[in-house]
Amino acid sequence: MLEQLGQALTIAITAENFFFMAIGTVLGIVFAAIPGLTFSTALILFLPMTFGITPIAAISVMLGIFCGGMTGGSISAVLLGIPGTPSAAATVIDGFVLAKNGQGGKALGTAVYASVFGGIVSVLIMICVAPLIAKVALTFGPAELFMLVLFGLSTVVGLSEGNMLKALIACLMGLLFTTVGMDPVVGLQRFTFHFAPLMSGIGIMPVMIGAFAFPEIINTFLEYKKDKGYKEKNIESSVKAAFPDNKEKKRLLPLNIEASLMGTVIGAIPGGGGPVAAFLGYSLAKSKNPRCGSGELEGVAWPETANNAVTGGAMITLLTLGIPADSAAAIILGVFLIHGVVPGPMLFQDNGPMIYALFISMLIINVMVLVFQFFGMKLFVKVLNLPKINLLAVILSVTVVGAYATHVSFTDITIMFLIGLLAWFMKRHQFPVIPLILGLVLGGEIERNLRIALLLSGGSLNFFLHSVVSVLFLALSLLMLLSPILKPQIARLFGGKK
Repeated sequence: MLEQLGQALTIAITAENFFFMAIGTVLGIVFAAIPGLTFSTALILFLPMTFGITPIAAISVMLGIFCGGMTGGSISAVLLGIPGTPSAAATVIDGFVLAKNGQGGKALGTAVYASVFGGIVSVLIMICVAPLIAKVALTFGPAELFMLVLFGLSTVVGLSEGNMLKALIACLMGLLFTTVGMDPVVGLQRFTFHFAPLMSGIGIMPVMIGAFAFPEIINTFLEYKKDKGYKEKNIESSVKAAFPDNKEKKRLLPLNIEASLMGTVIGAIPGGGGPVAAFLGYSLAKSKNPRCGSGELEGVAWPETANNAVTGGAMITLLTLGIPADSAAAIILGVFLIHGVVPGPMLFQDNGPMIYALFISMLIINVMVLVFQFFGMKLFVKVLNLPKINLLAVILSVTVVGAYATHVSFTDITIMFLIGLLAWFMKRHQFPVIPLILGLVLGGEIERNLRIALLLSGGSLNFFLHSVVSVLFLALSLLMLLSPILKPQIARLFGGKK
C-alpha cells in the first residue's frame, strides 16, 4: 500500500501532469461558463489531443475539464440567470437573485467554496470505497458481469427523462452499432456490407464527437441564421468573488456534508448525474430553509456542493465496474480505452499506482478549481462576452480533425457526420443521446460476457439464475425498466391512503 502510494506520488506530481491538469481545469471552467458550450463539448474537443501524452496526463486533463466544468456553470447562472451547464440550473434560482441584489460576488464565492468542498469530500469517499468495491467485483463471473452491465444500461434507460421507450430505442441502436465489424469469436464479418473500413467496427471517438458536438453546432448555426440581429450580452467584469465568512461557513457546514454524501451516491448511479443531484440538493435546502428562492446562500451552496460531488461518485462506478454513470464518464472511459487501460475490478490489481495517482490528481484538481476560479473570476467573466458562433466555427474544424486523427481515416469523418445528424434528429424528437453512447461503449462487454456465460453453460439460460448476485441484478434491471409503470401505481397507493 505505502509502496503503491509512493509510486503514485511520483506519477502524479510531475510538471507534465500539473500542466495538463491546469489546462483541463481552465478549459472546463471556460466552456461551462458560456451557456450552450457545456464541458462535455470540451471533453470531446480535447479527446483526440490526448493521443500523444501519457495515460495519466491524458486522464488528468479530462478529469480537470470534468471537475472545472461542474463548477464553471455557476458563473453565467449567477450573473446572467442562464445556467452554463444543466448541472447549474438549480443555482440560478437563488444565485441570480443575489446578483440582482448586489451580492453577485458573494454568490460566486459561495458557489466555488461549495463546489470544491463537495469535490474533495467525494474524492475522499472514492479513495475509501472504490478499492473495496473492486475486491467484491473481482469475485464476479461472466454471468454476474453480464447482469451488472445490463443493470447499468437499464438504469440509464429507466431514469431517462421523457419517454422511456425512446430511451430504450436509443440504447438498442448503440448496442446494434457494436455488432458492426468482425465477430470476436468466429472471426466473420458482421454488417460491414463488404466495405473494408468497417471491418474494424464503428469507433467510439467519431460517434462521441458526432453525438455530443454536432447537435449543438447545428442548432447554434440555425439560431444565428434565424436571428441575424443577434447580439451577445455585455457583462460587467468588475465582479469579484468573495468567500462566505466564518459564521456563514459554520452555518453551511452540515448542509455541505449532507449534500456531498448525497451527490456522491447519485453520481455513482448510472443515469444520475449533476442535474439530478443539483435539483435534489436544492429541494433539500428549501426544506431546511423555506426562504430559498429569495436569495439565500443555502440555495447556492447545496446544489453546487451536490453537483460537484457527482464527479467522485461517477469515477467510483467507472473505475471499479467499468460502467460510465453519465456522458462525461463515458467520454473519460473512451480516454482509458484509447490508451489501452480497461477500467474494472482488474484495474486496481494490475494498475494500482496509476489509480492512486488519479486519486491524488483529483484532489489537486479541486484545489486548482478553487484557486483559478476565485482569483481568475474577472477573466472568466469576460469569456461570457465572446461570440458563441465564432467559437463553434473553430470547434467544428477541430472535431473534423479529431475524428480523422483517431485512425487516420476519412471513414471516421463520414461516421461522425452521420452520427451527428442522427443525434440532432434524436434531440429534435426528444430521443436521449446518452443511452445510445452507453450502448455503444458497453455493448462489447455485454456481448463478451453473454457469450462466455453461454459457452460455459452449454447454451442454457439457467446459468444466469444460479448466482444470487446475478438474480439480484436481474431483478433490479426489471425494476428499473418497469419503473414508469410502477411509479403511478405507488403514487396512487400512497395518495389513496391520505
